[in-house]
Amino acid sequence: MFMGEYQHSIDAKGRLIIPSKFRQELGENFVVTKGLDRCLFVYPWNEWNTLEKKLKSLPFTKADARAFVRFFFSGAAESEIDKQGRILIPSVLREYAKLEKDVIIIGVSTRVEIWSSALWKEYNEATGNDYEAIAEKMKDFEFEL
Repeated sequence: MFMGEYQHSIDAKGRLIIPSKFRQELGENFVVTKGLDRCLFVYPWNEWNTLEKKLKSLPFTKADARAFVRFFFSGAAESEIDKQGRILIPSVLREYAKLEKDVIIIGVSTRVEIWSSALWKEYNEATGNDYEAIAEKMKDFEFEL
């Protein structure tokens, strides 16, 4: 399980240090793709395979389903951690997530998310006061704390 929040910097070549706590869980190879809310999602292969099966089950005759599948797969890139604990993030993904220098890496249960520090701050400011309301809506998903 991935959890926690870490601050790192991305270098000019697009390399980013992955927190040591996440490296073993990710494995030797994993997938980095466009995420929701302008961040990147990082999946270990077993989780990526689970997601792929779910996405393949969507009806390709529905435009929204096709768009969603295209979004996830077109931005996907296989990645690996180098000897210094870094990954190389492709330029198209750096541009999508607006990754320039300061980066936040968070663990979200089955995946890792990579955020621009500025976008993470904006996201938290926008949702920070609404967590109680969001928690109440979780009941709609048959989830209670």
